[in-house]
Amino acid sequence: MTSLQSILEYNREFVEEKKYEEFLTTKFPDKKMVVLTCMDTRLIDLLPRAMNLRNGDAKIIRNAGAIVTQPFGNIMRSILVALYELNAKEVYVVGHHECGMTGLNASNILEKAKASGVAENTVDTLRHSGIDLERWLTGFDNVTQGVMKSVEIIKNHPLLPAGTPVHGLIIHPETGKLDLLVDGYENLKTPTGV
Repeated sequence: MTSLQSILEYNREFVEEKKYEEFLTTKFPDKKMVVLTCMDTRLIDLLPRAMNLRNGDAKIIRNAGAIVTQPFGNIMRSILVALYELNAKEVYVVGHHECGMTGLNASNILEKAKASGVAENTVDTLRHSGIDLERWLTGFDNVTQGVMKSVEIIKNHPLLPAGTPVHGLIIHPETGKLDLLVDGYENLKTPTGV
């Protein structure tokens, strides 16, 4: 049995036995938060439990390294949609120790891509099209740097709703311990002369 067949068989039983009922909620996050975190498999269940999140509490966005690489990319769009359309009011960027994006090297990925059958001329065409593959496929020097850069991009985004706290944390992938890097409440500008 392939993994797809196994998934579909399990899913049939899951639906028939109404196991989905414990997950019923709305599309609006109960705790009014959006979390950007890493796709690391160790965090799938650990991060929500370490943050006391249950199904329906938060919008959780996952990508490699919990990083925002550009202010007008898919990750930032998802954050803005959560804030404007889904009633989220805070943003949490949660990186983790031992992240695979630490020291990630574009040339290593490109060599592996070529070894798997991607033609050299395809890579050259991408480069000549103006795509900076080295920047796009490079990680960060350390997780603190990655979280801080993402927090800066988010909190300085021209479309971020005024007064939105943007927090930065690092989670330990074995214990779930959270280390605070940026308290988004402290960074909010308070009105003067009121």
